[in-house]
Amino acid sequence: MSRKTVNVLEVLEYANNQLRRTDEYATVEYKVGVCNMVEMVLHQTNNYAGFTFHDNADSETGTLGYYSRTYFYSAKMVGSAKRSA
Repeated sequence: MSRKTVNVLEVLEYANNQLRRTDEYATVEYKVGVCNMVEMVLHQTNNYAGFTFHDNADSETGTLGYYSRTYFYSAKMVGSAKRSA
């Protein structure tokens, strides 16, 4: 089985863009999947630094607003991104 390395910051930026979507295909189920994926990547690489809701007034658990969020990354990701550039 082949193996490829993926830049965690690129994955995070992609996920955050998907969680900002408001089109008809950006459903609760879709965003739950994005959240699960990005949290796994961030935790597995020790880069999880929390998240914020896009709208705190619309963040009841299980709703579309709850999964409309932006994830943060650890400061060490910036340093490693600069080194690899």
